[in-house]
Amino acid sequence: MSEKRIVLGGGCFWCTEAVFLNVKGVVKVVSGYAGGARPNPNYEMICTGVSGYAEIVDITYDSEIIQLSELLDIFFVIHNPTTLNQQGADRGTQYRSVIYYADEMEHEIINESIYKNQKNYEDPIVTEVSPLPDTVYPAEEYHQNYYALHPMQGYCQVVIEPKLQKFMTHFPEKLV
Repeated sequence: MSEKRIVLGGGCFWCTEAVFLNVKGVVKVVSGYAGGARPNPNYEMICTGVSGYAEIVDITYDSEIIQLSELLDIFFVIHNPTTLNQQGADRGTQYRSVIYYADEMEHEIINESIYKNQKNYEDPIVTEVSPLPDTVYPAEEYHQNYYALHPMQGYCQVVIEPKLQKFMTHFPEKLV
C-alpha cells in the first residue's frame, strides 16, 4: 500500500466526509480545521467566520488504488467550486472551497484538475489552492462520521444525501 494524504475543503465537512468515506481507495477521512492562525480551534471559534479556518477533510488514500487527480474530479463534482465562501445555505469563509497541497507535484496536479474541471462550470472556479499548513486540527468527536451516525437528521437528508447520490451517479466505479 502506498499511503498519501490530501486536505480538501468543500463547504460543510459533514458533506465532504460522507462522500469520501465511500470512495474506493480512501483509507481514512477526518473532519477538521485548517488555514487559520490561532492554535487549537474549535467549532464555535470557526463559526464566527473570522478565525481564518476552513472546515476540511483530511483524507488518507492508497495511491495504488486511486490517484489524486481522481479524488479531485470527485471533489469538483460534489460541491460548487465557483461560489466564494459558500456552499448552498452555508455561508462564511469557513465554508470556502480549498485544496491544501504538500509539494509542487501535488500543486501541479491540482492546477491541471482545475483547468480540466473548469469546462463543467459557467462561472470561474474560485477554489483556494494553498500549501498544506503545519498543523491540521481534527474537529470535535461529534463531527466525525456525522452522516453515518445521523442519516435521518434533516441536514443529512436535505444536503448530504443529494451529494452522495451525485457521487454515486457520476462515479459508480469508485464506490466502496
